[in-house]
Amino acid sequence: MINYELTQHAREVLTKRKIKITWLEQVLAFPQRVETDATDPMLEHRMAEISEYENRVLRVIINSHINPIRVVTLFFDRKIRGKL
Repeated sequence: MINYELTQHAREVLTKRKIKITWLEQVLAFPQRVETDATDPMLEHRMAEISEYENRVLRVIINSHINPIRVVTLFFDRKIRGKL
């Protein structure tokens, strides 16, 4: 299991968007795609399809340069659905 912490914003998003912790942890541990943020090199985008949720792509934005890694935000990314 990956050691991580959630920002207040990430906690709120989990609740508001009904994203399961297990889905978040799946993307952190087994991303299908990893990208560096276009504007902040400290941030990393990890993405994976969630089979339990119609194969929608969950994008998790983290700061991986600190320990534990910090989850900044997360959302289902409609733009890359079916493209992983």
